[in-house]
Amino acid sequence: MNTARRTHVYGPVPSRRLGRSLGVDLVPFKTCTYDCLYCQLGRTTRKTIQRRMYVPVDEVLEDLDRALEAGPEPDYLCLAGSGEPTLHAGIGEVIRSIKRRTGIPLAVLTNGSLLWQKEVRDSLMGADLVLPSLDAGDRASFQYVNRPHAGIPFERIIEGLIAFRKSFPGPVWLEVFLIAGATGTILAADRIADQVHRIQPERIQLNTVTRPPAEGYVFPVPVCLLENIRSLFGRRAEVIADFSGAGDAGPRKVPARLILSLLARRPCTLEDLAEGLGVHPMEAAKRLESLHKAGRIRIEQTGERLFYCAPAPNGRES
Repeated sequence: MNTARRTHVYGPVPSRRLGRSLGVDLVPFKTCTYDCLYCQLGRTTRKTIQRRMYVPVDEVLEDLDRALEAGPEPDYLCLAGSGEPTLHAGIGEVIRSIKRRTGIPLAVLTNGSLLWQKEVRDSLMGADLVLPSLDAGDRASFQYVNRPHAGIPFERIIEGLIAFRKSFPGPVWLEVFLIAGATGTILAADRIADQVHRIQPERIQLNTVTRPPAEGYVFPVPVCLLENIRSLFGRRAEVIADFSGAGDAGPRKVPARLILSLLARRPCTLEDLAEGLGVHPMEAAKRLESLHKAGRIRIEQTGERLFYCAPAPNGRES
């Protein structure tokens, strides 16, 4: 009988904002407060605002210890992955334990939906960097793009982001994800910018669709329009560029389980996988071809780019 459990650590993955980032996953697959149109992992299967100890903290830390020992050392550790990490009631304990283990900077990637809760804000205070998101400037756009849990009013999101920015001692980089024809217009983006000016993050990072989205009718905002929109957000705003780190193209082989664990959480191009896991592109291509022929991964095309995707890891709930 196969008793292998799902690992809670994946990567390193190439990140456009954090370089080579080693992911730490705190919730079961697609357990989230939102069901965003653009999510690269597909539709949310458990939409909730209930905070629980979804996975054992000890298991998470054991997996992290093994990953750090195996190397290579990432640029960042990032609490992110298969859903919304602040849903884990022990995220504060995880952060404190990680900071005692390593000096590698620790980031938290969150949709910001629970920051109106003081206990959630307090639990993130030990992180080095927090990267929340805001994808809408009004209630109607919020409902359309993010499809939130019914217990999360738009106004509460803004209040939580403002309160967190005032209390968090480290930098806050706010991601604004724009969709063509919806939030990716000058008028809609200007409404988002009004809210962002109230939040006052250190950086505003404009993003759009680059990986296969949850809904087929979601399309990217052209780069030229993104550049025009950027001016609405002021000097702290930037359009996020694709990851271009050189990586370590060494000859080492990487186990299939690591590839599948990564792809289940983040669709990757061949180059993404090679750079993130530190393997030669030819080795990555051979492993991907083998897994594709075995039916263990699938290929999706977005624009001119091919992305490798995997079924959800063990623990996905339907």
